[in-house]
Amino acid sequence: MTRTLSLLFSIVCYAIFFATFLYLIAFVGDLPVPKTVDAPLTSMPREAKIIIDVALIILFGLQHSVMARPGFKRVWTRVVPPASERSVYVLFASAALIILFLLWQPLGRTVWQVGADMAWFSTILWAMFWGGFGIVLISTFLINHFELFGLQQAWLNLRGTQAAEPELRQPLFYRWVAHPLYAGFFLGFWSTPHMTRGHLLLAVGVSIYMLIAIRYEERDLTGLFGDDYRKYRSGVGGLVPRFRRRSA
Repeated sequence: MTRTLSLLFSIVCYAIFFATFLYLIAFVGDLPVPKTVDAPLTSMPREAKIIIDVALIILFGLQHSVMARPGFKRVWTRVVPPASERSVYVLFASAALIILFLLWQPLGRTVWQVGADMAWFSTILWAMFWGGFGIVLISTFLINHFELFGLQQAWLNLRGTQAAEPELRQPLFYRWVAHPLYAGFFLGFWSTPHMTRGHLLLAVGVSIYMLIAIRYEERDLTGLFGDDYRKYRSGVGGLVPRFRRRSA
């Protein structure tokens, strides 16, 4: 019964995550949803808006980074069942984004805008936007989507089996770039024909977080796979693909 409830909990967490991810795309792209990064301005002083927005980005970054660290997981799984640990992480990550959506303070003012006479360039930017988030989603499946979001752990727990040992693989994008998921987010957050100050603040803040997160992630992967990861990492690009692999 407990294992079944654990699986149901993981399914609910996954559903919340997926809805939040879809809303994130609309939020960043200023698509038709209740609130976006460029929602109507409020009367709050600009300095207060910036402080709130920066705090929301920091909250998002801290949650993602701290809860993902192996040391935190070792302590956290004394409280949360190991089979549910990833699902709890996904739930907290979704909560951090939902808080950001709700409390975000638009800043207005245009930083750049592609003119009507350059509609072709707007089309390219929108293609990069959708392509970026598409790369994010595809990358999750390349590295095991259902494990990344906690469903596999709960399913294996229900069956009473153990997951296989981690394996260093390089499917598709990973043959040329070490962090395609982050690269996709960079494209998604920066590719827009209309960049406002609020959107720019969000893009810069998330980009800084990702650059920091990459360093910690690479340290964790080096600790897990050792020289195999060092060799792999030296032969591919970080965020920009390197199509010619170095010889060993």
